[in-house]
Amino acid sequence: MPANVRIVHANDFIVATPEGKLDLARSRELLLQVAATSAHLVAYDVVLDTRNARSELTVPDLWHLASTLSDSFRKAFSRPLKTAVLCPADRFDQAGFFALCAENRGFHVQAFTSVADAYEWLIGTGAGV
Repeated sequence: MPANVRIVHANDFIVATPEGKLDLARSRELLLQVAATSAHLVAYDVVLDTRNARSELTVPDLWHLASTLSDSFRKAFSRPLKTAVLCPADRFDQAGFFALCAENRGFHVQAFTSVADAYEWLIGTGAGV
């Protein structure tokens, strides 16, 4: 089955201070821009690749970003998107919490450490479909 997937790298919207802390205001602004520029991609699902993100995200940071993601993408797209969060194994708990926060806001998100598993889930053949 063909799939249309848009890959968004966390570096496109996660901005850190020189100390490595999240610049939440700037990150939210960039995430809104990502949603706005992606709005025409109505037949796409998303892989949010966080494997190279270089900032320390707190639990409140993850909640705020999940809230911004779900709210902005819900406004930008006419149908619910599936979003696979791709992360390194050592940050799976954080990615899982982010996905849970977004899911609680009605956004279809799951965390993965494997590119293949993420794509299988997006096209509807993987676990958790």
